[in-house]
Amino acid sequence: MVYRDWLPSLWHDKREGDENPFLTLRKQMDSIFDDFGRGITGGSGALSVRSNVSETDKEITITAELPGMDQKDIDISVIGNRLTVKGEKKSETEERSGEEGRQFHRVERSSGMFQRSMALPFDIDTDAVNAEYQNGVLTVTVAKPQEVVTNTKKIEVKQAG
Repeated sequence: MVYRDWLPSLWHDKREGDENPFLTLRKQMDSIFDDFGRGITGGSGALSVRSNVSETDKEITITAELPGMDQKDIDISVIGNRLTVKGEKKSETEERSGEEGRQFHRVERSSGMFQRSMALPFDIDTDAVNAEYQNGVLTVTVAKPQEVVTNTKKIEVKQAG
């Protein structure tokens, strides 16, 4: 006896009114892995934003990958020592919703909202912040206050013994 002889619904697509728990589970797992691959967290429409932070004696630079976004959809704000970058990437289906007859069969490009905040070790002078967006990469440069620059002293690390 072949297993599919006594479990035929496992090997066929779900028919109308026919419950197939394995097919339902497979579709749910496919959906989870599709979402993971797109970088969407928790299914909530929140984007995962990859960023780097670097530092020199005079400034701190934050770069964030925001491919496919429009400059106008990015918001940068400063409160005290906290820098916040937030925005929203619109999905292609929303942008083209007015087109008659367009039906998407697969959507792999990420969309949703994001927000990243970073506390710096000093209060940020808003006049000392520069932001540029080019080729899908946002670069925010924050100049360190003069008192931080002048009070910083490098300490030499010596070999023990």
